[in-house]
Amino acid sequence: MRSTRPEFADAERGLLLRIARDSIAGGLGGGDPLGLTLEDLPQALRSLRATFVTICLGDRLRGCIGSLEAHRAIAEDVAENAFASAFRDPRFSPLTGPEMTEVRVQVSVLQPCSPIAFRGEEDLLRQLRAGEDGLILQCGTRRATFLPSVWDALPEPREFLAALKRKAGMRPEDDIEICQFSRYRTESFAETGFPAL
Repeated sequence: MRSTRPEFADAERGLLLRIARDSIAGGLGGGDPLGLTLEDLPQALRSLRATFVTICLGDRLRGCIGSLEAHRAIAEDVAENAFASAFRDPRFSPLTGPEMTEVRVQVSVLQPCSPIAFRGEEDLLRQLRAGEDGLILQCGTRRATFLPSVWDALPEPREFLAALKRKAGMRPEDDIEICQFSRYRTESFAETGFPAL
């Protein structure tokens, strides 16, 4: 289970996905992220929420950018993160027009994070809820996160944590005693006709 009871109605989900795709389409024309008039949107899409937007081309990740803390309206966060996923993810070259017709877009809305108290790596591993927890690692200036969907590729807690350490610039064997961890859940939805990521 990747999320609690659905918070967003189908129409709200569809509108967020359209905002994401329209923001990407605007960037293909050399423009900026989609500008929104919040007063025209449902109240649920004006609330402050953190989101991630994931873009896949076939089975390959093509971009994923998001916010870990809520600091703007959810609709604006989706528009900005969709644009950034397509054109500013440092792992990939900017999305091209021909790719746009084949990519699938997913929006993940984060629930508030909660810190995890742990005593050593084995204790942390026992507490992780595979398939449910998004995980944030903070160690000094290093910070990384994995969305709950990453459990599909890394189903074992030990390999999930080791990969998250690598993403944060650490070695899998590095001690985590001085690190902080937080968990969160997401409500994730993808465009119609595409499976959820």
